Amino acid sequence: MPDQLAKLHLENQLCFPLYAASRLTTKIYMPFLKKLDLTYPQYLVLLVLWQLPEQTVNEIGNKLMLESNTLTPLLKRLEQKKLIQRTRSQRDERSVLVSLTPEGTSLRENAVAIPDQIIASFQDQSISQEEGIAFRETLKKLLTVLEEKTRE
Repeated sequence: MPDQLAKLHLENQLCFPLYAASRLTTKIYMPFLKKLDLTYPQYLVLLVLWQLPEQTVNEIGNKLMLESNTLTPLLKRLEQKKLIQRTRSQRDERSVLVSLTPEGTSLRENAVAIPDQIIASFQDQSISQEEGIAFRETLKKLLTVLEEKTRE
């Protein structure tokens, strides 16, 4: 029985290190994003749009794994900051297109250094760059599995 109870120890959980690492990673982003007047979720939306400058709300939500009730307030704030614009699709009125404004596009130039700064802040003698890359790839696989499991 004691071995069974050890399964419930915090240090034996997969969820806790993922949760804590996510929180701490977001915290590392904060000083960089503050300079751009962005929250982390707003930054994620812009990353998606910098890759493809016009997308539907549903496409953005799917890429970020966010429901529209979470995404819509984010988009409203980005629109208030004049970084994006939302328009009804001409092809399908039910669909809303999100596109970058010139201000949103130009903000990309200020953000381009952030990924390298984040990677540099993760560098440590105990984790090599190769281990970091392998970990990212493992996390991507985990996300794929979890996304499938949560759809069932």
